[in-house]
Amino acid sequence: MTAMSENSSFNIAERVEHFVRSIVTPYEADDRRTAHGPQEELVHELRAKAREAGLFNPHISAGGEALCHREMVPILRASGLSPLGPLALNTAAPDEGNVHLLSKIATGSQRVRFLEPLLAGKRSAFLMSEPASEGGAGSDPTMLKTIAHRHNDTWVINGRKAFITGFAGAEAAILMARTDRGDGKMAATMFLVKLPNSAIHIDRVPVTIDNSMPGGHATLTITNLIVSDEDILGAPHEGFAYAQLRLAPARLTHCMRWLGAATRAHEIATEYAVGRRAFGKSLIEHEGVGFMLADNRIALKQSELMIGWCADLLDTGEKASIESSMVKVAVSEALFSVADRCVQIMGGTGVSADTVVEQIFREIRAFRIYDGPTEVHKWSIARQIARESERP
Repeated sequence: MTAMSENSSFNIAERVEHFVRSIVTPYEADDRRTAHGPQEELVHELRAKAREAGLFNPHISAGGEALCHREMVPILRASGLSPLGPLALNTAAPDEGNVHLLSKIATGSQRVRFLEPLLAGKRSAFLMSEPASEGGAGSDPTMLKTIAHRHNDTWVINGRKAFITGFAGAEAAILMARTDRGDGKMAATMFLVKLPNSAIHIDRVPVTIDNSMPGGHATLTITNLIVSDEDILGAPHEGFAYAQLRLAPARLTHCMRWLGAATRAHEIATEYAVGRRAFGKSLIEHEGVGFMLADNRIALKQSELMIGWCADLLDTGEKASIESSMVKVAVSEALFSVADRCVQIMGGTGVSADTVVEQIFREIRAFRIYDGPTEVHKWSIARQIARESERP
C-alpha cells in the first residue's frame, strides 16, 4: 500500500470515527431495537445519515472495488466503535463478506442483480449452517445436508438451515447445497437467490445472546427451491473452496470491527474508573482495577498488531487460512477478556444496560463462536503443525 493510500484510508477512518461517535452512538438508546436486532426503520435512518455524510460504504473505492485489507483496518475498526456503526455504514456482516465474495467470482449479470443492490444498501444472508439436532453442517461444512439436484434444465434445492444471520428482511442470499459431480465424492455448490422466496420458510428466529444484527439468526426450511445455472455463483461443485475464499477475510474484518467495540468499552470503563471513588481514592488508583486497565491496553495493541499482520498477508495474495484462524482465536479471546474486565471494573453499572459495555460484552462473547469456534480453529492449527512435522 502506498503512503498516499495509507494516508487516505486513515483520513476516511477519522471521518468514520467522528461520524460514529457523534451521530451513531446517540441511537444506542433508541427503542427501535429488539431481541432480534435493530428494526428496519432504524437501519434506514442510520444509513440515510451515513449517505448524507458521504460515508456509506467507506471501505469501497470510488471505482466500486473493496479497499485492500490493510486500508480497511482503521476504517472498520472505527465503524465498530458502536454496535450500530457497521449497520449505518454498510460494513456489517454478513453483507461485507458477501460483497467480498461476489466481487471476486460473480459474473457480470450477477454483479448487476446481486452485488450492486448490496452496495446500494440492500441486505443479504449467507445460508450454510444447518440444525445441529439434525446432524447438519456447522463448523464442519462437509456435513452439509441441504441437497440440490438437477431436474431438466434447473436445480431443485431442499433442506434446512439454522442461525442464518439477517435472513428476515434480506433481499438476496448465497446458499450452499450438496451437489453430485458424478465421481462419488461429495461436493457443494453456491447458488444466488433473490428474497423473499416462497420456497424458503422461516421456522423460528431464536433469541440469542447478541442482538446487533437486524433479522436475528433464523432457522429455515427450504422446500423445492428452483434455481437455474445462471444462479450458480462461480463454478458448480466448488462451494467449499469459495467458502474458504469468503471466510478467511471475513474472520479478519470481524476482528477489525470488534477491535473498535472493545476499544469503546475500554474507554467507558476507564472513564468510570477515573471518576468513581472507593476507600478514599479513585478506582484506577487501586492496583486491582489499574492492572485490569493495563491488561486491556496490552490486549488491544496485541490484537491490532495481529490484525495488521494478517491483513498484509491477504494483500500479498496469500490464502492465509491458518493465519486467519490464529488471528480469529487470539483476537476474539483477547477482546472478550477486555470486555469482561470492563464489566468487572464497572460493577453493577457494567451488567446494566445503562452503558453499551454490557452489549459489547454479549456481542464479543458470541464472536468467539461465529465464523468458527476457538476450538475448531485450534484444531485446524494443530493439524497444520502435525503436517509440518511429517515433512522430511
